[in-house]
Amino acid sequence: MSSSFSQQPGKSRNMNPRSQASAGQSYGNYKKQNVGPKSQTTSAASVGNSRFVKPECQRCGRNHFGPCRANECFRCGSPDHFIRDCPERAEKEKFQNTKTSGADSRGRYPRKVGSEASSKNVARDAPVRPEGRAPARTYALKAREDASSPDVITGTFSLYNVNVIALIDPGSTHSYVCMKLVSSMNIPVENTEFMIRVSNPLGKCVTVDKVCKKCPLMIRDHYFPADLILLPFDEFDVILGMDWLTLHDAKINCKEKVIELKCENGETLRVESDKSKVLPSVISSMSAQRYLRKGYEAYLAYVINTKEVEKKVESVPVVCEFADVFPEELPGLPPVREVEFGIDLIPGTAPISIAPYRMAPVELKELKSQLQELTHKGFVRPSFSPWGAPVLFVKKKDGSMRLCVDYRQLNKVTIKNKYPLPRIDDLFDQLKGATWFSKINLRSGYYQLRVKESDVPKTTFRTRYGHYEFLVMPFGLTNAPAVFMDLMNHIFRPYLDKFVVVFIDDILIYSKDDTEHAEHLKIVLQTLRDKQLYAKFSKSEFWLREVGFLGHIISGDGIRVDPSKISAIVDWKPPKNVTEVRSFLGLAGYYRRFVNGFSIIVAPITRLLQKDVKFEWTEECQQSFEELKKLLTEAPVLVQPESGKEFVVYSDASLNGLGCVLMQEGKVVAYASRQLKPHERNYPTHDLELAAVVFALKIWRHYLYGEKCRVYTDHKSLKYLMSQKDLNLRQRRWLELLKDYELVIDYHPGKANVVADALSRKLLFALRDMNTRLKVSDDGSILAELRARPMFLQEICEAQKNDQDLQAKRK
Repeated sequence: MSSSFSQQPGKSRNMNPRSQASAGQSYGNYKKQNVGPKSQTTSAASVGNSRFVKPECQRCGRNHFGPCRANECFRCGSPDHFIRDCPERAEKEKFQNTKTSGADSRGRYPRKVGSEASSKNVARDAPVRPEGRAPARTYALKAREDASSPDVITGTFSLYNVNVIALIDPGSTHSYVCMKLVSSMNIPVENTEFMIRVSNPLGKCVTVDKVCKKCPLMIRDHYFPADLILLPFDEFDVILGMDWLTLHDAKINCKEKVIELKCENGETLRVESDKSKVLPSVISSMSAQRYLRKGYEAYLAYVINTKEVEKKVESVPVVCEFADVFPEELPGLPPVREVEFGIDLIPGTAPISIAPYRMAPVELKELKSQLQELTHKGFVRPSFSPWGAPVLFVKKKDGSMRLCVDYRQLNKVTIKNKYPLPRIDDLFDQLKGATWFSKINLRSGYYQLRVKESDVPKTTFRTRYGHYEFLVMPFGLTNAPAVFMDLMNHIFRPYLDKFVVVFIDDILIYSKDDTEHAEHLKIVLQTLRDKQLYAKFSKSEFWLREVGFLGHIISGDGIRVDPSKISAIVDWKPPKNVTEVRSFLGLAGYYRRFVNGFSIIVAPITRLLQKDVKFEWTEECQQSFEELKKLLTEAPVLVQPESGKEFVVYSDASLNGLGCVLMQEGKVVAYASRQLKPHERNYPTHDLELAAVVFALKIWRHYLYGEKCRVYTDHKSLKYLMSQKDLNLRQRRWLELLKDYELVIDYHPGKANVVADALSRKLLFALRDMNTRLKVSDDGSILAELRARPMFLQEICEAQKNDQDLQAKRK
């Protein structure tokens, strides 16, 4: 059947392929005959009698003209089915139990899944608004340093005893955890019941299927479990969404950035968001001085990096050549040395055996482990000796337990070894002129010395698991320090007082420059290698400008008190009995050389140690107690004296005691003081002042003998002592002692201890306070530095101009 159309160029040019066609006409014939603007015209009658019907599509089953556009599923993109038959849609309906439409106004769904998804893509687990748009934010894209912005709420939680930073995000339907965090902490992971597709506001999507269930989030000892889905992000450790907030009945105050959570016991926990900590602005030195002139206060600020970088033997110069000297464990029994440990008993002593102490199950487990280790290394062996001492455990600083044998009964019947341990002062006197230091600590030093075979049975200790005896020198025996000191002196005798200081198992190497220090360090390490002595690298220090040794800080400037040791004295509470008084004075007395007039200051406290004196902590005792702690915290740097240079001694006497200060080139070498003996309180003033001079010469004989010395006293008549004819017996005896020294006695007006105090402690620390410096990290870079010039410096300058003695010396 042929037909024609009337000429309607405008309509034929815009003809839609879906327009009506003649009945029974195929789509192919329609395309050939009924499209295009140049179609032939037909009569009006034929147009009106024709009825166009849409053909049925064999692909989609619908009636339409043109090619079928249903080439893939609008939800998952598969060409095998349509969106109404998509299996993912059925899974979502099963999960939400309600049908949530994610289609747009035309019923279309996103076609692609992945990083190239459209910005209109919606998270699978996120709710959808009626307009078809995703929430403003599924999870925030904020970095840690932006946590203080007003639109972000963060908090610090504890997850498996590790602090984590969590973002509180009500815009997310689920809670997430960083995949890197899960990997580093080895948190248990499970598979989710179905695949979850997550997208952010930028349209980037990711599919996840792993979850950490019941993660124990803790805050202030309260438990808030959470199911955390693994997600690849780095901005935070954890993101807490609506599922967690709903579970714990959270109430959020966005203005104050506060969250209220309901605990398991029904209490409400109020949590504030983390606040940012901003450092104060750094100003210039000129601005700082201007503020100081206006009366503003200045404070010292010193920023350091407290994180210690673990060093290795291979990275230390010279030491790297002796890695075998620093093993992780002792190789076994030490060789037979020139010195062996022996136990000499009082004649007629019978073997002593004491039953073992009872132990807790934890201690028994540790005992069994340590016995096995000591036996494996060959340090102990089973014993059948009639001797026996009990064992106990002492907790170390790191929390581990040290096995100790209670040898108190054995020590009572042991003949004491009189080998002298070196005086601390004598050891430090060898360090003058040194600027480079290294310190070596031996690894389990006592275990590197054998016990004489005949004395091995005496070291037997009793345990629940049997009797054992030591083949190496154990801890706790009375003569152990002296014997080990003897061994170290034998080994390092050629180098003592030259560049080596030894105190039991601690070795200090000191040198004047780095080249010399490298040679000295090599000699010491080679000696340790030859003698098969082993050191502990983690407790050794090398190539230092200042080093902590025997409770002191040693540097090229001199010796000062170790602040870490003084903290125990500063925190000491007032003693409540005589025993606590002895403990305090014993610890404080270790640093008496740093305190001017130490004995005089502690006189009220030492009176409590006298016989027939009732213990009563008076206000005078408390003042003395606080004054001593204050002076120890302000203790000055004491210089090391140099031979050949003149010494200066300031001496003073009072009704309470004797005090003196030793100086060289205007710097303090040492302080000394003592209380008066009962008979000395009856001395006349002349003899009492002379007693102070004699006390100084006796106590510092090792410094002053054979050296030029000038003694200043505030008692003018002593200036003429050498030429005085009428002397009593006491003065004649002391005069013979003074003739052994090359000294001159001069008169110094005013109290000498005040002069020494001004020249040392007060002036030194006032000068330290003049410098204010701000440093960061360990590269030594200075952020800001200012120099304050207090008014007392001007006062000192004026006083020096008016000082007649000083002016005379300058002339």
